[in-house]
Amino acid sequence: MRIAVTGSIATDHLMTFPGSFGEQLIAEQLDRVSLSFLVDDLQIRRGGVAANIAFGMGCLGLKPILVGAVGDDFAGYRSWLERHGVDCDSVHVSELRHTARFLCTTDEHHNQIASFYTGAMAEAREIELKPVADRLGGLDLVLISPNDPDAMFRHTEECRERGIPFAADPSQQLARMGGEEIKALIEGAAYLFTNDYEKALVEQKTGWSDEEVLGRVGVRVTTLGPKGARIDREGEPSVHVPPAAERGKVDPTGVGDAFRAGFLSGLAWGVSPERSGQVGNLLATHVLEEVGGQEYQLGRQGFLDRFAAAYGAEAAGEITEHLDCFHA
Repeated sequence: MRIAVTGSIATDHLMTFPGSFGEQLIAEQLDRVSLSFLVDDLQIRRGGVAANIAFGMGCLGLKPILVGAVGDDFAGYRSWLERHGVDCDSVHVSELRHTARFLCTTDEHHNQIASFYTGAMAEAREIELKPVADRLGGLDLVLISPNDPDAMFRHTEECRERGIPFAADPSQQLARMGGEEIKALIEGAAYLFTNDYEKALVEQKTGWSDEEVLGRVGVRVTTLGPKGARIDREGEPSVHVPPAAERGKVDPTGVGDAFRAGFLSGLAWGVSPERSGQVGNLLATHVLEEVGGQEYQLGRQGFLDRFAAAYGAEAAGEITEHLDCFHA
C-alpha cells in the first residue's frame, strides 16, 4: 500500500518546567499574561508531525513516502529517516529558509506550552502530488497532517480532483482555522484523525453535529489520551480501543503522531480498524516512554509480547505475519 504522509518536518526543542503552569496563571489577568519559565532541561530532537509519522511507519517495516518542505540543513535528518525506511525523494528543499522549529515546554503534569517557527514549511504549498504519484505508479492514501495551511488545502483539493483517498489530520491547525476552512479539509475524507478536544472544536467551529461529521467521512478516529482511542463509522457501534500499559511517562511530545503511524500501518497490512488502533496505541506508548518523537527502538518479539499482553494472543496473532520491526 503506497501511503504518502504530508505535513511538517521540524526540529524539536523540548524543555521541562519543574512545576505547574496552572499555578503561575492569575485568573483576573489572563488578558495580559507575561511569564518566563526557568526550565531544568533542554533536549533537541528530530520531529515534525509528518516526519514522526513516517518514521514510525518505517520502524514497523513499511516504506512511507514523506512529502513536505525543509531547508538545506536537512541532510543529516534525511539520512536518519532513510535509514529507517522512509522515502524522502519527494521532500522539497528550500534555498532560502531553514527547516521548521518546534519549541515546547512541558510542566510536571504533562501540560505543554509551545511555539512553532514555520521556516521552509511555508514552501510546502508549492508541492504538487501528481509527480509523487507518477514516480510511484500511483498513491493508495494521502495523509494530510498539520502543515502550511495553503499546502493542506492544496493537497486536499488535489486528492479530490484526482480521486486519491485521503486522511484528514488537521489537529494543530484547527485553532487558527474557521468553520468553512475546516469543512474544506475534512469533507469526503476516508479517515479523520483528532483528539477528543479537537473533536469538539471541529463540531463547534463547523456547526456540524457528531452524526453530521460521521456522514461526511469514512472513519472517524479520536484519540483519548490515557483512555486510548475511539473509532466511529456511520451506522455502526463505536469501538473503544483501550491503551497499552506504559513502563513510565517521560514526555508526551509525538505521542499522537505515533498513534497515527501505527494506525496507518495496520491499514496497510489489511487488519481491522480496531486492530490498527491497537497498533497505534502501543506505538504511542513507546514514544511516551522517551524524550522526543523518534527516540524509541522497536524489536519484533518485544513489540509482539507487549501487544499480546495488552490485547491478547489472538490479536497479536493477526499482526504477527505483517510486523517487520526495524531500527537502524
